[in-house]
Amino acid sequence: MADTTEQTEQRECRTIHAGGEWLTAASGATREILDPADGRPFAVVAEGDEKDADLAVAAARAAFDEGDWPRTPAVERAALLRRVADLLIRDRERLGLLESRDAGKTLEEGRVDIDCVADAFRYFAGLVAAEAPGRVVDAGSADVHSVVVHEPIGVCALITPWNYPLLQASWKIAPALAAGNTFVVKPSEITPLTTIALIDLLAEAGLPAGVANIVTGPGHTVGARLAEHPDVDLVSFTGGLVSGVKVAQAAAPTVKKVALELGGKNPNVVFADACATPEGFDTAVDQALNAAFIHSGQVCSAGSRLIVEESVRDRFVDELARRAGKIRLGRGTESGVECGPLVSEQQRAKTEEYVASALAEGAVLRSGGRRPDPAPERPESGYFYEPTVLDHCHREMRVVREEVFGPVLTVETFRTEDEAVALANDTEYGLAGGVWTSDAGRARRVAGRLRHGTVWINDFHPYLPQAEWGGFGKSGVGRELGPAGLAEYRESKHVYQNLAPQPVRWFAG
Repeated sequence: MADTTEQTEQRECRTIHAGGEWLTAASGATREILDPADGRPFAVVAEGDEKDADLAVAAARAAFDEGDWPRTPAVERAALLRRVADLLIRDRERLGLLESRDAGKTLEEGRVDIDCVADAFRYFAGLVAAEAPGRVVDAGSADVHSVVVHEPIGVCALITPWNYPLLQASWKIAPALAAGNTFVVKPSEITPLTTIALIDLLAEAGLPAGVANIVTGPGHTVGARLAEHPDVDLVSFTGGLVSGVKVAQAAAPTVKKVALELGGKNPNVVFADACATPEGFDTAVDQALNAAFIHSGQVCSAGSRLIVEESVRDRFVDELARRAGKIRLGRGTESGVECGPLVSEQQRAKTEEYVASALAEGAVLRSGGRRPDPAPERPESGYFYEPTVLDHCHREMRVVREEVFGPVLTVETFRTEDEAVALANDTEYGLAGGVWTSDAGRARRVAGRLRHGTVWINDFHPYLPQAEWGGFGKSGVGRELGPAGLAEYRESKHVYQNLAPQPVRWFAG
């Protein structure tokens, strides 16, 4: 028998998962999830609060303190993570489509995201399965066995952003599980759907009840409660600087471990020698577009600051602006669309305000800077904004200093290598940056001088699961991916065993 509307809504609203059960919010509150391509609701989720967060933490605490997962052999934990990766690939089309509708990105971007999520689970499975059981420490005596072992840290609160919902969740969930932890994940209230789906896949793969828990709801209630909760041992947050500071402050009284990835204002430095050939010029322009406008610029590592050598500036920016104006905007599921909408009306309004302030401060608009005309693949009710190139920008402009998180590229120029490095480092953030040059010596020099956690040379945006991801300055603390990403979810214990104990005779008695 077909579901009634009431039954369907009731099922949809059970998006809080604690102790192996799907639940509605304790308050009964719900939230509509909007498709940013047309502004219309297409799903309903539970709107959790502090009570729901407490319930989920209690489930995770019990599963860690009393359950088998923390003591499950690493090889078995690795096998489960590999099963999850297989299930992700099995459901790639469904999850990619859901990510496209939820976050507004193109369907192809959604599919690639699912591939990357599966890669993350496989990487951490391989990493933990291949590890030695402990690091032997030489105590200088044959009668002493001394070893440093790694243990799970406990209950992890994982707070994820709206721009790459499942990918960012996987960078936290996969290492947390590989290390033997339990967790409560709070996805963005704007884009929670694929993270909800992942919880089902974890259960299907055989993860014990209570190990994986999710609370859908806003950051100021659910996120704040998780950050301060005395039974949470670690909080990992990816998002904006203001919210990250609040998370760190909430976590401080309980002295829990904190990992923060807080975005960036990332330079893409183009030297003239990179453009000396037609192929080199075309590639540098193409990659500058990719750096700035993939996922409508809603990427923490977006190359939103183009810093180009003065001698090629006019030719480079002319071609960049011409091609930016030809980017095809539309619903991410439509064929031929290259760039989707912004995630919300609020995000578009923020982008418009930054562009207006830049023009008022003297920037020159070379392309975009407006809402596009409606089209069949681009409803007027969608949150679309044209890819925008702002020329003649300088450090004093807000649009150059602050993270826009929209399809806006600013252009600055330099004459010398020292000036290029100074401009690239002149930011309170330090997440990522790019260097374009045909001079291998210059590439190494400049990359070495940039104060950014990731530096791409003659490329932009690729990442490797094996390499640590994180930033300098206000881009955050801690690392994700790579061995350091696994280490974030562990405690080290020194086990010192005296095989021939003797009295020390320090005291009379």
